[in-house]
Amino acid sequence: MIRFILLQNRQGKTRLAKYYVPLEDSEKHKVEYEVHRLVVNRDPKFTNFVEFRTHKVIYRRYAGLFFSLCVDITDNELAYLECIHLFVEILDHFFSNVCELDLVFNFHKVYLILDEFILAGELQETSKRVCIFLNFVFWLFLVWLELMSMPYPS
Repeated sequence: MIRFILLQNRQGKTRLAKYYVPLEDSEKHKVEYEVHRLVVNRDPKFTNFVEFRTHKVIYRRYAGLFFSLCVDITDNELAYLECIHLFVEILDHFFSNVCELDLVFNFHKVYLILDEFILAGELQETSKRVCIFLNFVFWLFLVWLELMSMPYPS
């Protein structure tokens, strides 16, 4: 089970945080700080898996962003590493070469994509095509709702 997902830049600023277990705000900030210290100071020639408290952190660096997942100690690391890569590919499709500013200014879209991809700490969909299609249909529905709420021109 996925405990939390963090997207952080090299300076330690958290750009996206999604927790699937209840934590207090002070504990969340502490976890974000510890995970950032753990992955940034790690030598690139080491693996992308590291033990964290009683769990595992699986991370991957794309440009200036670290995508980190905290999972149970018995979960398959390579499956979650592929999960991170698939999430980045889906973001790349929607934002055409995603960057940190896309995450900052379109955070609601990123959370929507993440919620279609991971549900309650478990990987919901592994097909890139299905994730993209579901998000496209949902966005069409939102546009339709917005158009329906506009006043009729007289």
